[in-house]
Amino acid sequence: MKVPQTARVLDPRYKWIALSNTTMGVLIASINGSIVLIALPDIFKGIGINPLDSSNTSYLLWMIMGFLVVTAVLVVSFGRLGDMFGRAKMYNLGFAIFTVSSIFLAITWFRGDAAALWLIGWRIVQGVGGAFLMANSSAILTDAFPAEQRGMALSINVVASLTGQFLGLVIGGILAPINWNLIFLVSVPIGVVGTIWAYLKLRDTGVRRRATMDWWGNVTFAIGLIAVLVGITYGIQPYGASATGWASPFVLSCLIGGVAVLAGFVVIETRVSNPLFTMSLFEIRAFTWGNIANLAASLARGGLQFILIIWLQGIWLPQHGYSFEQTPLWAGIYMLPTTIGFLLAAPTAGVLSDRIGSRALATTGLIITGATFGAFLVLPVNFNYWAFAAILLFNGVGMGMFSSPNRSKVMNSLPEDSRGSGSGMMTTFQNSATVLSIGLFFSLIIAGLSSSLPSTMSQGLAAHGVPAASAAQIANLPAVAVLFAAFLGYNPIQQLLGGQLAALPPDQATFLTGRSFFPNLISGPFSAGLSVAFAFSIVLCLIGAAASLLASNKKTRPNDTEHTTDEADAATLVEPR
Repeated sequence: MKVPQTARVLDPRYKWIALSNTTMGVLIASINGSIVLIALPDIFKGIGINPLDSSNTSYLLWMIMGFLVVTAVLVVSFGRLGDMFGRAKMYNLGFAIFTVSSIFLAITWFRGDAAALWLIGWRIVQGVGGAFLMANSSAILTDAFPAEQRGMALSINVVASLTGQFLGLVIGGILAPINWNLIFLVSVPIGVVGTIWAYLKLRDTGVRRRATMDWWGNVTFAIGLIAVLVGITYGIQPYGASATGWASPFVLSCLIGGVAVLAGFVVIETRVSNPLFTMSLFEIRAFTWGNIANLAASLARGGLQFILIIWLQGIWLPQHGYSFEQTPLWAGIYMLPTTIGFLLAAPTAGVLSDRIGSRALATTGLIITGATFGAFLVLPVNFNYWAFAAILLFNGVGMGMFSSPNRSKVMNSLPEDSRGSGSGMMTTFQNSATVLSIGLFFSLIIAGLSSSLPSTMSQGLAAHGVPAASAAQIANLPAVAVLFAAFLGYNPIQQLLGGQLAALPPDQATFLTGRSFFPNLISGPFSAGLSVAFAFSIVLCLIGAAASLLASNKKTRPNDTEHTTDEADAATLVEPR
């Protein structure tokens, strides 16, 4: 049912209310997506669990991946609900759910396994709230802003999302050593203010489309995507004698079964009257190629944060005088150039896209990003920080030039009554690609470590007094345990040797657990996996750049003839405010 035009005339100030509130929501959701990463050692220490124990690896993985998996699965459904019942209402519900879950995460009183399950459960609920926020924020902004200002508005939201990811690392590094509960508690006052503010001020200004819910589509999409993402998550873990679990019957069943169910979902969506995925949207050229470009960029960059954190925490920072306990905080600080580059480029690119169009900016951005991966490829493992910082800065610039214009082009191409579901589809592709990217990047690094680390570690430990049998046993432990130890800021050798350290001569024990032995040990094997990962990212950036070029200014709307438009003249496609 279309809302009469006169009912949709708003106070000119409303668009700024919508922008500030949605920016707050996206910022707090993205902060919580990364704040846990840096605080994991303090969280597990606080609840009395060793995350490196093989029986606890699943807890560690789900604390990292659970939030991403849930948001990837639910954003399309929640965007569809926004189209049907009002985007502001669904967004406000998400803020409330997010806030309540943050309270329950902060007041955890259990210990051991019960505490881990409690935290994972409420993180999943928090992901539900985050999905409501992510699915509807872009649509709310697209409704509130005229076409000639949407690039600017959406760019601010995109900046908030990436900035939150890196702020989470720093905030978590500061608060977690004081009290790990604070990393969840910090969201509560912001969540309360945002929820009340959204309830009082946000209004549904777009076109609503009353329709019945596509239950079969929802169920098959959720089952299929969950199965695929769970398979990717457990593919990182070792299986039998293999360093990864990609050959595991459980992982293969999840991946093959999930893909089969998703194929069934596509068939269902072509036959129901009110589909969850509006397949006709793919007839819009800018929507289709913009999403392909976004998918390729997310695959190229999604696992980058994890790999760079491991590079800094496991190798570079210890080699430059930082204790393993200090590395999580400093890794977050040393990665800030990416955020600075993004902050410089994204708003500027958003404003320019409103004036000159999106295609050239988005394409150039991904070419620059691919070039930075090439620079990482030739950078020594023990690098000069200023070279590393410059590459990070240009990586942020490239992604800022791509992200804002690309999202603006996709959102401007959508009919008014499909903006929620279209935004949800875009976010689903992005989040799913991020989870897949993490799995692929980890697997590539694990493969590099597994090929040469066991023999190198066994020889190194034996040369410094560890009995040969013990050295061989430790060296054959899963490479993922070594990666997670570095990622969490533990001293890996100290964790692996455990009680055997007391039997070693003091000078040898000190050397083995010092700042040079482990970083030098894994530098070579880590570099091999790193090279493959960065080469993979370069290829994906080039694919994304080609897709951005194909997302031309000409686009065809379902049931319409082809016509030429871009963001600057897209006002003709929407009712005036």
